Amino acid sequence: MAADRPVTIKDIAKKFKCSPSTVSRALNNHPLINEDTRRNLQEYAQKVGYQRNSVSLSLLNKRTGTLGVIVPTLNHQHETAIIEGLQSILQPLGYLMNICVSNESYLLEKEYVEKLLANRVEGIFLSISQETYDSGHYEHLESIIQRKVPLIFIDREYEGFDACRVTIDDYYGAFAATEHLIKMGCQRIAHLKGPHGLAVTEQRYKGYIDCLAKYQFPLDEELIVTTNFGVESAIIPTQRLLDLPHSPDGIFGVNDQVAIGAMYVVRENGLEVPNQVAIVGFDDSPISAYIHPTLTTVKRPGKQIGTEASRIFLSQLKDSSANQLTENIVLSASLIVRESTLRTNISPD
Repeated sequence: MAADRPVTIKDIAKKFKCSPSTVSRALNNHPLINEDTRRNLQEYAQKVGYQRNSVSLSLLNKRTGTLGVIVPTLNHQHETAIIEGLQSILQPLGYLMNICVSNESYLLEKEYVEKLLANRVEGIFLSISQETYDSGHYEHLESIIQRKVPLIFIDREYEGFDACRVTIDDYYGAFAATEHLIKMGCQRIAHLKGPHGLAVTEQRYKGYIDCLAKYQFPLDEELIVTTNFGVESAIIPTQRLLDLPHSPDGIFGVNDQVAIGAMYVVRENGLEVPNQVAIVGFDDSPISAYIHPTLTTVKRPGKQIGTEASRIFLSQLKDSSANQLTENIVLSASLIVRESTLRTNISPD
């Protein structure tokens, strides 16, 4: 037996002078094989390091036990929480996760979809990249549906595309964040907006402007600037806001990273948070509770996104007719009030 190649069923059969089918049955605990023979073959297989050919088995069973998960980044705790939620349900059932990071690239996302389909994954969980929105191309998503592979959007969705999804109520979260700043006495509230086109960006922006309208605050375009979710992307936009003749006294960041970047610039300019500029983020990332001052934010239940998406996948697997139904789950977001908005002598409602 060559040392540089894996041990096969034929090798074991040759050693025991029996047929490969007998070895296969013994390794699979087939009752027709004598118990002593089964034990001897199994012990020998373990001793020589025999491993089953999972690809061959998947071709026979028409199951691979593998799933694809495509996310735009793993730099934020939210994405890792979603994956934890998926794994907590699906890993105990024997599923292997292929985690792919698109880095907000349409071409990379498309390539991952093609490779996952080629490897016959049983389902794909997808958080859309920024470039996919910008490009307007979704042929790779159509190919998933054509192959009758379950596609479930997680956190970010492609609006108008017919597939199941689990998202957060970003609109309510943004509305609550803006309303909180108003109740803290802020008169000029800026918004550090996310990249154009993303559903999370637009829903948070809409929550912001609708809240201003409810309280009859004017919509000042000067107070709305674009970032890209990264902490560095908030530096220049925040400085521009502070350089305005009438600078903001409240800032709502599209996420915690952007809000933390804004807080850094505000303090570098000698201004006090929150009494001169109150700041609120979105995500409730772990760091938000440990910076100084601690950051008021909106909590997103990332792990629950993963568990709900897992439930949808399993229901589709159990009932093929469920594949024809589009399930849309929107989870609640909740405001977490901390020091960055608690102005002196003003209490929140």
